[in-house]
Amino acid sequence: MQTKNKTSKTQKSKELKDIENLNKNISNVREHVKEIIFGQDEVVDKIIISLLSGGHMLLVGLPGLAKTRLVRSLGTIMGLTRKRIQFTPDLMPTDILGTEILDESSKGKRSFRFIEGPVFSQFLLADEINRASPRTQSALLQAMQEQRVTVAGTNYNLPKPFHVLATQNPIEQEGTYTLPEAQLDRFLMQINITYPDKDAEKQMLIATTGIKDNEPKKIISSNNLIQAQNLIRSIPVGEKVIEAILNIVRNARPDTSSLKIIKNSLAWGPGPRASQALMTASRARAVLNGRLSPSVDDVINLAEPILKHRMNLNYSAKADGITLNNLIKELIKTIK
Repeated sequence: MQTKNKTSKTQKSKELKDIENLNKNISNVREHVKEIIFGQDEVVDKIIISLLSGGHMLLVGLPGLAKTRLVRSLGTIMGLTRKRIQFTPDLMPTDILGTEILDESSKGKRSFRFIEGPVFSQFLLADEINRASPRTQSALLQAMQEQRVTVAGTNYNLPKPFHVLATQNPIEQEGTYTLPEAQLDRFLMQINITYPDKDAEKQMLIATTGIKDNEPKKIISSNNLIQAQNLIRSIPVGEKVIEAILNIVRNARPDTSSLKIIKNSLAWGPGPRASQALMTASRARAVLNGRLSPSVDDVINLAEPILKHRMNLNYSAKADGITLNNLIKELIKTIK
């Protein structure tokens, strides 16, 4: 019995040390990113939380807000291979996944050879994803969920870890295709990026218009990130936090909500994937902020980016000027 208790204490001590080391490494990543990307601290934190959670991100913001620079910097800092796809109406699924070509050997023997597309990377920037046709958008569905693609009946595994950061322009909607609900649900978070404040923009002007610009350097490796993702999932979550997650997600569904405004305003709400996302992301946020377990405050902070793209207003609510942000604020009140 004593040996078992001793082993348990040793294991717990090791886990605590691993979490402390993870927090130190992630803090270094966070600080280095903020030396390169100015005035977007909240956005940087949420992207790091998404990466620690093993999820994909949908970044909504106007052009020129350093989205591409952010992906390039994070990819370098975290030791991830990165590629970029500019989505356009004429983009085809094979432009993303890859294709088979017919090869002929010196002896005249013919065989098919698969050429990998840009999806075969660890950190993929899908720029203006809603500009491609639904058929092309759907090419990412299997990759995002299963981390593999199927071409000509053959499965090809993607590199690990695999993360997609997709961007959308919230203003210009002409010539775009709305992302289907099934694809939106595969994004862990929808992160809104806005203009930096005056002080941050001043700092950016000084830092980026000189002879030498800050360049990102590698802080951790992709293997370190995989280990961090596994460690995040082992962090215990208290019953109070679990109940808060269940309450907020179930109240966001018109069929099961106890809130009249939700029943009257939503066409549909988030599925179980939202609960899973809140659980994992709350753990990651706790570690990012130097804590050993998540709290209800983590759930409250992450509710909007995790739930917003998984909810849809009905026509009546839109006519009355109700917004999803208003509804999420009402949901948060139920767990405070």
